[in-house]
Amino acid sequence: MNKLNKINQLFAQRGNEKLLSLYFCAGCPTLEGTADVILAMQRRGIAMIEVGIPFSDPLADGPVIQSAATQALKNGMSLKKLFSQLQAIKDEVQIPLVLMGYLNPILHYGIEQFCQSCVEAGVSGAIIPDLPFDDYLNIVKPIADKYDLRIIMLITPETSEERIRFIDEHTDGFIYMVSSASITGTQKSFDEQKQEYFRHINQMNLRNPRMIGFGISNAQTLKAAQDNAAGAIIGSKFVTLLNEANGKADEALDRLFEALR
Repeated sequence: MNKLNKINQLFAQRGNEKLLSLYFCAGCPTLEGTADVILAMQRRGIAMIEVGIPFSDPLADGPVIQSAATQALKNGMSLKKLFSQLQAIKDEVQIPLVLMGYLNPILHYGIEQFCQSCVEAGVSGAIIPDLPFDDYLNIVKPIADKYDLRIIMLITPETSEERIRFIDEHTDGFIYMVSSASITGTQKSFDEQKQEYFRHINQMNLRNPRMIGFGISNAQTLKAAQDNAAGAIIGSKFVTLLNEANGKADEALDRLFEALR
């Protein structure tokens, strides 16, 4: 494939500009809202979008995203449905889309089939929080590479330096840097310990750019994340606002930008 993966393209083109990526759960608050949310984000300058695949047992997620996943499943969202929604707007979406979901629904769908459907729907990467690294290397990576799909790995304050270097060496696109070892959710500020962790990773001079996520919900946490990485990922805060706005993405984005000022 001669076209550069959109994730690599984004980081290559943006240089030192700090990026903002948003997460939402497909199928929540409404089953058919996926396209509207994505197109509104693109229109409003969001650099990259994480689309959550709802799952009944999302271990890494806090109450906000758990309840969004539950609602989405009740609404009838499935991987098959999501891929058909994404395929319908594929030609309109210029920015990278990354699917975030747990291994179970992806295994049920079939890993090869999943990678192929991602390409057909214009998806550039996937984050699978509970994918063991050995399984990634031996099973998933060869298939994903064939389809030019980036599998994004997470690191936390508990991840050893040796492990981080290993992940950096064997992945491409970006590294998802989890701000804390806890579940997703909003935080008012990042304490000195977290800031120290950010600085430490910075000094490692990794090959891949890093995006910081988990706990970003205001100007303070956004600045701390963007000062120490290529950009920030916001999930729970946006999911909450989208619910409060009954799925009206522009209204939710207005309120998010207000909160980040």
